[in-house]
Amino acid sequence: MTGTPLLQVQQVSAGYGLMPVLHELCIEVHQAEIVALVGSNGAGKTTLLRVLSRLLPCRGQIAFAGTDITTRTPDQAFGQGLVQVPEGRQLFDRMSVQDNLLMGAYRRHDKAQIRRDLERMYALFPRLGERRGQLAGSMSGGEQQMCAMARALMAAPRLMMIDEMSLGLAPVIVQQLVDVLADIRQQGVTVLLVEQDVQVALGAADRAYVIESGRVTLSGPARQLMDDPAVQQAYLGV
Repeated sequence: MTGTPLLQVQQVSAGYGLMPVLHELCIEVHQAEIVALVGSNGAGKTTLLRVLSRLLPCRGQIAFAGTDITTRTPDQAFGQGLVQVPEGRQLFDRMSVQDNLLMGAYRRHDKAQIRRDLERMYALFPRLGERRGQLAGSMSGGEQQMCAMARALMAAPRLMMIDEMSLGLAPVIVQQLVDVLADIRQQGVTVLLVEQDVQVALGAADRAYVIESGRVTLSGPARQLMDDPAVQQAYLGV
C-alpha cells in the first residue's frame, strides 16, 4: 500500500494491571480498506480494539488521520471518527430499533442528513426497516448484529471497528453482513474486522494480520494468507 495510512499503530504494548497482553504490536489500515485481525481466543484482538478506542492506556504510538491520538480520551477518539461495534452488540434492549440507531448519531447536529442516513440504514438492512418500532432486545441475534452495525454507521465513522461480527450467527446471516461490509467500503467507510472465525475474516478482507500472544506473526493480502499452510493448519483445519 502507498500513501499515509488512515490508522497507524506503532510498537504498541498494553495489558490489564500487571498482566501484559499486547507486545510492541504494529499494524496499519488505509482509507476504504477492509482489514481483518485474526487469531485464537485470548490472542489480544479485543484488547487492541480497546486500546484503539482509548479505553485502555498503552505504550507506543497510535496515529489516526495523521494525528497522534495516543493520549486522547475515548470521547475524543469517537469524535474523530473511530467507532466500535462491540462484541455482544450491547444494544439498548428496551429501546426501539430506530431509537438505537439515533443513539449512534447523538453527537451529530445535521438533522436533515441524520434523517437521510436513517433511511439509508433501512435500505442497507431491510430487516431493520421492517422492525424499526420493535424493541431491540426482542430481535434475533442476527438482527441485533445488524442493528449494532447500523448504529455505528449512524455515527458517520471514518473507521468502523467490528469485534466478532459472526459470533453465534447462522452462515446465511454472516454472508449478508459480509455483503454489507463490501457495500459500505464502496461508500468510503474503512473497516477493521476482528474475528475468531478466520475463514469469514479472510473471505471479507483485503488484507489481514494474524495475532498470537499479543504479537503480529503474519500479515499480507487476505487471499494470500488463506492459502498459507501455517494459517490453514492452525485456523482452517486443513
